[in-house]
Amino acid sequence: MAAVVELRCTPQTFVPMLGSGVEGRDHTIEIKQSKALFCPPISYKPASQGDLLQEGLEVCVILVGLETEPSNGSLALVQQNGVPSALGFTPRVSVPNCGAARYWRRTLGMQVRYVQHEDYQFCYSFRGRPGPKPSILMLHGFSAHKDMWLSVVKFLPKNLHLVCVDMPGHEGTTRSSLDDLSIDGQVKRIHQFVECLKLNKKPFHLIGTSMGGHVAGVYAAYYPSDLCSLSLVCPAGLEYPIDNKFIQRLKELQATASIEKIPLIPSTPEEMSEMLQLCSYVRFKVPQQILQGLVDVRIPHNGFYRKLFLEIVSEKSRYSLQENMNKINVPTQIIWGKQDQVLDVSGADMLAKSIANCQVELLENCGHSVVMERPRKTAKLIVDFLASLHDSDNNKKLN
Repeated sequence: MAAVVELRCTPQTFVPMLGSGVEGRDHTIEIKQSKALFCPPISYKPASQGDLLQEGLEVCVILVGLETEPSNGSLALVQQNGVPSALGFTPRVSVPNCGAARYWRRTLGMQVRYVQHEDYQFCYSFRGRPGPKPSILMLHGFSAHKDMWLSVVKFLPKNLHLVCVDMPGHEGTTRSSLDDLSIDGQVKRIHQFVECLKLNKKPFHLIGTSMGGHVAGVYAAYYPSDLCSLSLVCPAGLEYPIDNKFIQRLKELQATASIEKIPLIPSTPEEMSEMLQLCSYVRFKVPQQILQGLVDVRIPHNGFYRKLFLEIVSEKSRYSLQENMNKINVPTQIIWGKQDQVLDVSGADMLAKSIANCQVELLENCGHSVVMERPRKTAKLIVDFLASLHDSDNNKKLN
């Protein structure tokens, strides 16, 4: 019987562009060009302690985030001084271009649906049904999409009702030149989505990261009765006393009107590499072919991304969370990577001082892409936070 191992793209920050996160890696091995498949550096983790990596081993390869389905085949191993240094994979059949995201949604039980508000369409994925525990709505960050949450969904209990929505203009949600892309505009759109699903029939838990965290925080201030609690993962929208290097660079670009050079909107392989390094604490090298592929996928959307970015950093939107954080009155959890180079971790303390019922979780050796770099830890923190609120409510009833 063939041994089964799971091979996943690394580092974790490639989602939604490349792959999903995996923690506790045993080995990092470079995949080389093979007859039927090219893929970037990946992680190899044995399915059990007894599994050994060896040439000719029959395996099932799962490349998370690449446009492939799982494929059976064998490994070709290159060793240096007896140590595995490179790995080739030869599939038994050509790997089809059928979408890893679809595979992982199916594997995790996430279903995709569309809902209309007048002439506006929202695309979302969900798992489970509303029950005794609060439903959870997840808002992704700038230029991402609903599938970025899959790495966290994997570690969330199956009995939770989960909803991941594409933010305005992203992926399957309507992109309109008439749409208000300001933070206020996005908050109103998300509220329309919530109303369409009747998600606020009972207070739900809202999670947002980066731009999505900015929207989530303002949503909590505008629609407090909709929520039972809130998780903000390295949210944007705060005004810092001292600008970090990233913010300084943005201000320089704004001053010179160089909107073609926004670091979060790459248009060349080199710029893509820089963005990945900016967003992740882990340092890695991605093959040129993969970088080019990632850029090619994003370029058709870069015009929209520029328009959106300029809107959310405009005077109207830039500090919306700062202006509304003292209005947040639901129990709030802040999660932030200590090595965040995009939004400084000191923002966590700013929020904690302004939100009455707030707890902060700072993650060591973690950058801005918390959801991708530390999916298991992020899921655990969210579950523990919700459990603590549930236990607190039960104690109040007993008293």
